[in-house]
Amino acid sequence: MIELDGSIGYGQVLRTALAISSLSLKPIRIFNIRKNRPKPGLMPQHLTGVLELAKLTKAEVKGAKLGSTEIVFIPRKIEVPDKILIDIKTAGSVTLLLQTLIPFLIFSNKKVDLTIFGGTDVRGSPTITYYQKVFLHFLEMIGVSVEIEVERYGFYPKGGGKVYVRVNPMERIKAFEFLERGELIGLESFSIASKDLEKKNVAERQIEGLESVVGKTLRNLKYVDTLNPGTSLLAVAKYEKCILGSDGLGERGKKAEDVGKEVGYSLKKSMESQACLDKFMSDQILIFAALADGISKFRIEEFTDHVETNIAVCEKLLGVKFEREGKILKVNGVGFSSSFF
Repeated sequence: MIELDGSIGYGQVLRTALAISSLSLKPIRIFNIRKNRPKPGLMPQHLTGVLELAKLTKAEVKGAKLGSTEIVFIPRKIEVPDKILIDIKTAGSVTLLLQTLIPFLIFSNKKVDLTIFGGTDVRGSPTITYYQKVFLHFLEMIGVSVEIEVERYGFYPKGGGKVYVRVNPMERIKAFEFLERGELIGLESFSIASKDLEKKNVAERQIEGLESVVGKTLRNLKYVDTLNPGTSLLAVAKYEKCILGSDGLGERGKKAEDVGKEVGYSLKKSMESQACLDKFMSDQILIFAALADGISKFRIEEFTDHVETNIAVCEKLLGVKFEREGKILKVNGVGFSSSFF
C-alpha cells in the first residue's frame, strides 16, 4: 500500500491520488488530509469523490466520513455505468469533483454521462465557465473529449447548481507540447450574475472593471436563476496555440468593478509571463502528462502549491519524473491505456 502525507498539498493530494489509484488499482492510504486548512479533513466534495470512485472500483474504504483526516482506499475492480447521478448536497465544488473523475472516466472504454448537483462557482475552485472555456480547450488539444452543459448555476451558500457532463472514451493520450503561444487572437469575457442583480447591472459592471485593466473584450454576459445571489467572471486571452484564463467571484460588499479589475490584473500577469498554461491550468494538466504516452513539455506560469503537489503525487504513484528548466516542465509519461483494464 502506498502512503501519502496529505499535508503537502491540501485537497489536491486527495483528488489526484484517488484518480491514479482508481486507474491503476493501487491501494493507498492518505493521512493528514487538508491538515493546514481552517477546517481540516474531508469536505462534502472530497467525500463525494471518495464515495463515487469507491462505487466505480468496488473499493474497500476506511475513514470515508466528513471531517476525516485519514482514508484507506483499496480499489478491486472497475465497473463504470453509462449514466451516473451525483448530488454533493451542498455548494461543494463541481469542478473539483471533476478533477477527480475525468482522468479516470476517459479510460473507461465507454461514453459516460454524468448529472451533478452542487456548486458551479464557489471559492477555492475553478468556475464552471473556466472549465468549459479553458480546461476543456486544452483537453481537446490533447485528444481528450469532454462536454459540459450547465442547466443551473449554483453559488455559495445554497449551491443548487445542475451540470451535465459527457466523458467520451479514449485508448491513450499521446504526448503533447505547449511551448509557444503564437500570435494573440483576442480577449474574451464571460460575466454571469443572478437575475436579482440585473437591475444593478452587475454583469456589465464586472466586465467594465476588467476592461479598464486589459482593454476591450468580446463580451458574453447573462443573468441566471439561482437559489441565492452570486456572480462570476472569466476572462480569456486567446492565442494561436493556447489559451490563458483568469476567473473570479463576486462577494457581498465588494464592487462588481473591483471583481473585474482583480480578474484583469491576474490575466495581465499571465499574459506577461510568456506561459502557455496559466497558473490554474498548470497544475491540472500534470496528471494527463504523466499518463500520456511519451515525452510531454509545457511552459507554465508559475510553480504554485498545487503544481508542486501534483508533481509529487504523480511521481510517487506513477513512478514518473518531472524535469524542470526554468518554467518549462518535461515528463516521460507511462503510456496508460484503456486496454490495461
